[in-house]
Formats: sequence, C-alpha cells, structure tokens
Amino acid sequence: MERKETSIKELLEKRANKTLTNDDIKDLWYDWFCLDRALINKGKALLSRLSSINKANNGKFDPEKTYAFFKNNCPVRGRLYDDFRICDIETGDVIWTIIPKSGHYVDEGRAILWGKVNAFKEPVLEGTWKDIVNYFKS
Repeated sequence: MERKETSIKELLEKRANKTLTNDDIKDLWYDWFCLDRALINKGKALLSRLSSINKANNGKFDPEKTYAFFKNNCPVRGRLYDDFRICDIETGDVIWTIIPKSGHYVDEGRAILWGKVNAFKEPVLEGTWKDIVNYFKS
C-alpha cells in the first residue's frame, strides 16, 4: 500500500489545532542517529521552523501540494544536526532542503538552504535562520 503524504498545509493546521500527535511527529522522521526518545522534541522544533517558513513563503512552494520530512544527520567531522525537506506530493521530488543550524565544523553553525532552483549544485543561501526566512519572503 502506498503511503499518502500529508500536505504542509494540513500538517500545520493539525499543529495549530493541537490535533497533531506524538506518533504523527515521529512519522515525519526519515532517518536519525539520535535516541528515539529525542525525536518528539526535535520534531516540534522543526515544525516551528517549518511554520515560520510557511508564513514567510512568497510563492517558493505551494503548501497544499508539498509535504515535509525530517532528517537527523551525523557528519564525520561535526555534531548531530537536523534538517527538513520540502517535497512535491505528486512526484516525491525534494524542492528545498533547509538546515536551520549545520553541525559540520566547517559550516560553523550556519543555516543553509539547498534547492531545486539551482539543481542542488551549491547552497542557495548560507547565513542565519533569519536570512533563510527572509529568502522565502522575497
């Protein structure tokens, strides 16, 4: 049976209406290296970031036609860090990869945005979380 992804719009409505369960939050994780019990709090933090991006969104993605998933990353040189991906519901293609705070030592904790707009060849933006939110506003 094929899994039906919940749109970003529906997901954030469930969050706003306080009907989003801990199991719903756990289901958003694709991969992780942290303890399972950390997924709920980490997920809530990423949902807050996703909500900020959605509120700022000025046509960079359609919240009714996209879904999000979360990933916890373990770099060889660095600390665990989280990111989230915004994907097209129809194709499953990743449109945006958003890293609120990179754990790679060379990135020095910067926020990084990758996107389909440049075929993920290089970061679209590196800076602060506020820089990423402002990018979605423009």
